[in-house]
Amino acid sequence: MPKDKDETIALRISRTLAERIISGLLEPGARLRQDHVAEEFGASHVPVREAFRRLEAQGLAVSEPRRGVRVASFDLGEVREVAEMRAALEVLALRHAAPHLTSAILDRAEEATRAGDKSRDVRSWEEANRSFHRLILAPCGMPRLLAAIDDLHAASARFLFATWRSDWEVRTDHDHRAILVALRQGQIEAATAVLARHVQWIGQKPVTSASGTTRNGFAIVG
Repeated sequence: MPKDKDETIALRISRTLAERIISGLLEPGARLRQDHVAEEFGASHVPVREAFRRLEAQGLAVSEPRRGVRVASFDLGEVREVAEMRAALEVLALRHAAPHLTSAILDRAEEATRAGDKSRDVRSWEEANRSFHRLILAPCGMPRLLAAIDDLHAASARFLFATWRSDWEVRTDHDHRAILVALRQGQIEAATAVLARHVQWIGQKPVTSASGTTRNGFAIVG
């Protein structure tokens, strides 16, 4: 099989598996079997191994001696790390974006907030929440910064889905509204202060795995 075709297949496999890991369909610790993945995608082991390497680079999988490749677990320390990184990078992006934010953009961000408030499940809430953040940050015009923030949001989504796959409660996002009020009034420092606090709020709840064991789940709810 040509190398470029292998790379294309590897990318498709890694993206599919990443989505399953982020959504919680593949739980932390689940084994990724090379033979099974190759059979599912009708691929040789070469692109599957490359896909696994991509997942490891994203922090979604780990390779362990004599145990093969497994879905990476995460702890409170990792959640805090992502929260602090999001705070630093999103504040930087918002400072650069603020001069370019129009009333139309802020109106769309407010619509995204209302959609999140009405969400009946964690997936639709996460989609609305991510939309809000993208809308107010995208005008910074810094593609590398935005790509890094997107990766951190994917990590946040994984923590969120692993913790709140069920029992999601409808909530009102007062922080989003406070950020919008500050931005409309040109109070950039006030907006960034709320944003920094907002993305570092970590929720906790007991989570029961498919095997019946219970653990404490942690997630960024912002």
